[in-house]
Amino acid sequence: MNQLLPDPLSLMVNDLSDRAGYDDQFLGTRVPLPTLDDVDTALLPYTHFSVLMRLDKRLAAVTALCVDGGKLMNLDRDGIQWRLDPRLSEDQQTGERVYARNDIDRGHLVRRASAVWGDTVAEAAMANEDTFHYTNAAPQAAKFNQGLELWLGLESYLLENAADNRRRLVIFTGPIFGEADPVYRGVEIPLQYFKVAVFIESGALAATGYVVDQSPQLAELPDVPRPGVGEDAPPLGPFRTFQVPIRDIAALSGLELAHLIALDRMPIAAVLPSARLGSAWRRLHSPEDLDLDFDLPA
Repeated sequence: MNQLLPDPLSLMVNDLSDRAGYDDQFLGTRVPLPTLDDVDTALLPYTHFSVLMRLDKRLAAVTALCVDGGKLMNLDRDGIQWRLDPRLSEDQQTGERVYARNDIDRGHLVRRASAVWGDTVAEAAMANEDTFHYTNAAPQAAKFNQGLELWLGLESYLLENAADNRRRLVIFTGPIFGEADPVYRGVEIPLQYFKVAVFIESGALAATGYVVDQSPQLAELPDVPRPGVGEDAPPLGPFRTFQVPIRDIAALSGLELAHLIALDRMPIAAVLPSARLGSAWRRLHSPEDLDLDFDLPA
């Protein structure tokens, strides 16, 4: 059941009651936030983004971000501390205990640099701070989080080259939970993450999907259980990023993505609509490897 949470508890110092959250009309045509059926969820609005928390996992099911490339600002993160969201109880979110004294990072799901924009510095600064809620974090091996330039750079590349509606993007990001995920300090560590970018191309909505895998790096952490291998998993390796049909992301995540599947601009998604899960994944070595049914500017 999806629910919009009540106002923050009075005992917390940071008041989030005025946050507007994700705007489903941001691109001029409605792009609804994905939903997850038959799972207890909670919707948390922030500045320029929302987080749909999966309460049974204590992590996000999906984050939804609006990016206005014409209003991005370069603000630093100095002095900003990670914090719990006061609209959830501590046992409904993953806090510092999971990240302390180990090689696991608090990996931003909503990328900080993409959220920091606005008409004023104050607006951008609010978004900057909002990205440091634990609800926007997921456990990632430090090497994965700090070294995966291609994964982090996809948003910037699409923003600069593919979105022609005032350089605007909508980004959905989240973990892919699986039976092989290791449990560490009471929290399942996702082995894979997805990203779906939605933008305007030639006057119409378009979308592309991506998956990244972190299992090789988690296997190197001495106090984290060694991950298993799922039967349907594609042949993944260290830091491999894939362009994938959005229908595969829907199947793996359980999210309702029918509206995004219909927008998928990966050619094989249309040519082979019933291809076996994982069989159409395209490995990316650089953003130029993207396979789209339109041409990006040089």
